[in-house]
Amino acid sequence: MDQQRSILITGCSSGIGLVCAKGLAQRGWQVVASARQATDVERLKAEGLQAVQLDLSDPATITAGLQEALALTDQHLDALFNNGAYGQPGAIEDLTRETLRAQFETNLFGWHDLTRQVIPLMRAQGQGRIIQNSSVLGFAALPFRGAYVASKFALEGLTDTLRLELRGTGIEVVLIEPGPILSRFRDNAFSAYQRHIDPSASPHRETYRLMEERLSKEGALQPFTLPPEAVLRKLIQALESPRPKPRYYVTFPTHLLGTLRRLLPSRAMDWVLRQASRGGRG
Repeated sequence: MDQQRSILITGCSSGIGLVCAKGLAQRGWQVVASARQATDVERLKAEGLQAVQLDLSDPATITAGLQEALALTDQHLDALFNNGAYGQPGAIEDLTRETLRAQFETNLFGWHDLTRQVIPLMRAQGQGRIIQNSSVLGFAALPFRGAYVASKFALEGLTDTLRLELRGTGIEVVLIEPGPILSRFRDNAFSAYQRHIDPSASPHRETYRLMEERLSKEGALQPFTLPPEAVLRKLIQALESPRPKPRYYVTFPTHLLGTLRRLLPSRAMDWVLRQASRGGRG
């Protein structure tokens, strides 16, 4: 009998990670879901998932979480879905070095650390899938999202390079690029904004006032927002296609901005992006 396919997913406390973990488990995958907080790990276990604690900003928990996951999968891992991330709102001039570093620790360096530890295992197996959950903001910048944009632009460059370097190893490297998705992303972004941005000391005070209203609202803020199941559908394609695409767009805004970026000069694209700067999953 063929060995059950196994996958480790980060950022499973809610939203995309949770929906993808449950959806793949229903398809017969052995899913190891991970989350930063121990309470979330226990909740995931109570919901019937195998789960481990893994904080992408903490190298020690990355190594320990991966080893715990491999113990569950008999030291075999067919796929890694890097998903855990957050968005740090704020104007570039209001981002301290420490704030920008924290964004990169979770959104890039943690992913890189975990991926590096998984690659030797997949090399030895002769196969594997590394799926990176990026964003429309991995190729299209929006104002007041510079920290997140920078982390996703960097992720896309690192991932494209990795795909080139791993050609011929049996390891497929894929980017998923969602636009606006219903999740707790906006709640987490609001918390990061409150921790790190002082609007009273900024020339962008009025913009921040409007941003606070937007971040504190419930539900979708713009048209074409999709549920996290839309990402699950693309993840299934990336995992189960014999020859997966290097990129999978999710949501109409991602397709639209991807097309416009190829067609428009920079200043015209800037105008489009300024108009699109309200709302959405970063």
